[in-house]
Amino acid sequence: MIEHFFQCPYCWEEISMLLDTSVTTQSYIEDCEICCNPIQIHASFSHTELMSFEAINIEQ
Repeated sequence: MIEHFFQCPYCWEEISMLLDTSVTTQSYIEDCEICCNPIQIHASFSHTELMSFEAINIEQ
């Protein structure tokens, strides 16, 4: 597990999330810990290294 910091696409506050490095490709919805809006998360790993990360506003 790694902690990853990013900006919420709704409130623009910096938030953190624990990501499981053992799953190479991940896609799920997680609520912002500040504004509680749903964020679509996409993350990919290679040998436990974070290769890409997206936090997307799903209400556009």
